[in-house]
Amino acid sequence: MLFETMTGAVSRRRALGALAGASAVVPGLALGGVQAGAAPRGGGTMRPLDVMDPRENLYGFAKMWGTIGEKAVISAYHGTQYAIIGKERARPLFNFCGFGNIRNVIQPDGTVKVMGKECSVFTDLHTGEVLDTWDNPWTGEKVKVYSFYNDAFRGSLGLTKKVYQVNGSTTVNNSTGEGAGEAAEEPFLLPWQKFGDQYLLGWDYAHEYPNPVTKALWPKASTGPVVNPSEHFTIYTPVDEIDDRSLASARYHAGFTRQGPWWPWMMMGESGVDGVLMGRMHSYKITGTAEDILPAVRRHVERVRPDLFEEPTDGPDHGVVDTWGRYARDVAPEVPAKKGGK
Repeated sequence: MLFETMTGAVSRRRALGALAGASAVVPGLALGGVQAGAAPRGGGTMRPLDVMDPRENLYGFAKMWGTIGEKAVISAYHGTQYAIIGKERARPLFNFCGFGNIRNVIQPDGTVKVMGKECSVFTDLHTGEVLDTWDNPWTGEKVKVYSFYNDAFRGSLGLTKKVYQVNGSTTVNNSTGEGAGEAAEEPFLLPWQKFGDQYLLGWDYAHEYPNPVTKALWPKASTGPVVNPSEHFTIYTPVDEIDDRSLASARYHAGFTRQGPWWPWMMMGESGVDGVLMGRMHSYKITGTAEDILPAVRRHVERVRPDLFEEPTDGPDHGVVDTWGRYARDVAPEVPAKKGGK
């Protein structure tokens, strides 16, 4: 999921240790209360991003990925998911679309509290309308499509590398398993590159963790004991919008690629078809409003989950929103659990 990379609790031990003896706030970074009437751009508010400072990295990322203002903004994505099976030509299956409604708050120590709502839906390749059912071309079965709605994701980004805990698996900036703890001690520095009037940024994560949609309870939905989704972004954001300290949000657009196993709702577990899904999407925050969302998706969400457009609420960190884990919680097992255990 697009915003899986943003959720979960960050290891604070080393972050707090790194702050010992440091100044509480770098001037110009505590911008959670930026107002619309801030000083004109260029009027003493421009300062280039210091890419070697973790606080500056968090500042730039927070205002790009969402906003550091008082009201949340919307970013969206849409594109097509393909089936990749052996040496066969990639086969388009459906469109993958969604959005996030996000507000970030920079804390006095420079860390960032993330608050948001999100959804992911699937749409028909030809009509663009949100799918309720899908005709599986391999099994011949009409299956019920599982749309993902999350009305509150909350997490924190600290001054050291982000640690993700999903179903017992630890992932740190594409490092999984052994060595992840050591990698987490490193400062939070992103690969910002400045070319002309744009900052370029690569953002990746790769997970591998036990599949909560087990073969024992969901023999048709489960694709095996492990799931390994990964997401990869190539982001472009205007230099003058990141560097202008009077702005609470900066536009961005990105190429967004997602790879992973068959979605559980596809019911491919007993199909005998060994393959993966590859998605090619646009990701962007242009107006920061619902106007960025594809009209068919916006109409669907207005009808079934209008609360996702409301302001996200503060509260405790919820941890990583795992798509397969959510499916296992929401969808009844195909095989009833035995008494005394699964």
